[in-house]
Amino acid sequence: MSTLKIPIDLDRLMRELETLARFSDAALPAVTRVLFTRPDLEARAYFKELAADAGLSVREDPAGNLFARWLGSDPQRPALVTGSHTDAIPFSGQYDGTVGVLGGIEAIRALKRANWTPRRSIDVVMFTSEEPTRFGIGCLGSRLMSGSLAPDAAANLRDKEGMTFDEVRLGAGCTGELSAVRLAQGFYEAFVELHIEQGPLLEREGMPIGAVTAIAAPAALRVRLEGEGGHAGAVLMPDRKDALCAAAEIILAVERSGKASGRIDTVATTGICQVHPGACNSIPSRVVLEIDIRDIDLISRDCVVDQVRFAVAESAARRGLVAEVEIINADPPATAGAAIVTAIQNACQELGLACKPMVSRAYHDSLFMARICPTSMIFIPCRGGVSHRPDEYSSPKAIGHGVETLARTLAVLDG
Repeated sequence: MSTLKIPIDLDRLMRELETLARFSDAALPAVTRVLFTRPDLEARAYFKELAADAGLSVREDPAGNLFARWLGSDPQRPALVTGSHTDAIPFSGQYDGTVGVLGGIEAIRALKRANWTPRRSIDVVMFTSEEPTRFGIGCLGSRLMSGSLAPDAAANLRDKEGMTFDEVRLGAGCTGELSAVRLAQGFYEAFVELHIEQGPLLEREGMPIGAVTAIAAPAALRVRLEGEGGHAGAVLMPDRKDALCAAAEIILAVERSGKASGRIDTVATTGICQVHPGACNSIPSRVVLEIDIRDIDLISRDCVVDQVRFAVAESAARRGLVAEVEIINADPPATAGAAIVTAIQNACQELGLACKPMVSRAYHDSLFMARICPTSMIFIPCRGGVSHRPDEYSSPKAIGHGVETLARTLAVLDG
């Protein structure tokens, strides 16, 4: 393997990333590409065009997951798979997910230029709706592929306009039963996802590549607090049942519980606080909070969840409020396949690139692919650790290193 030269056409890949960024409902440098909107459909067509140009066969499953296959010399073996997503939250950047999708195609083109032929088939997958923007749940495509989300539950998800996922996907031409999306154990031999780090560690430490050893998973909670509204001037302080005051206590409890875990990998965030009626001179009668708690250790994460539940119950009881805690999702974390981490490290060694073992604190489709087959991720630096913003940026050099590492890792995994 060390003698195999794998020539990356970085100029072409950067042009393709720039072209993909133009399929957007926001003006550059921002990108907005929501599931099954016009820009998303344009991105899907572009993926199919690039895959066909690379000599890959394309299929689309009923959820809209796209697969581009390079047929191996022994197609009966379980295939290797790489890829990521191209949907983008409103006013985000150009590199999240897209580097893994278009970089996957370039990795295959590069291996073809090297006159290397795989024994196993290799797929590049473009996952449906890694972002939760439209239907309120992330990794929709990979959840269905792994059996982590029931087909009926997915079909009945509704967007803000009241349209179901079933209605939207059928309107986009994704026919067939959602039950057919799930993949069997053993369908894939291994999954490796190329992605920007979305954090500052690689850049800070001057490391070109990260090999992901574990992926943190979130527990998402929705807290509803019901108090009593009233005129801000007329209701005396001893008589108040202010839902926002309870919410403030709970928000601080979320932060306190995350910090008190004793683990650097525990994070806890209150990202949404909706206040009713939302008038300066009216006592808040109702508040909805949405809370995200993550760790790569399930016991530690769930301990923080329990602490937040206790804080909600205590504050509500003391203040005379009615409280409800809904678990939106609570996915288990994933440990990377050791053989894939080793393959990434070996690829880096052959390329003369330093490689840092690291945890993914953001979750990705890899979290759910790990339920199908051994999985890991290749991280590359992004400037300032910034992501999900228009100024998200990864340099051509960093992207080139990532694609080289991916191509060589696929070759290593093929044996």
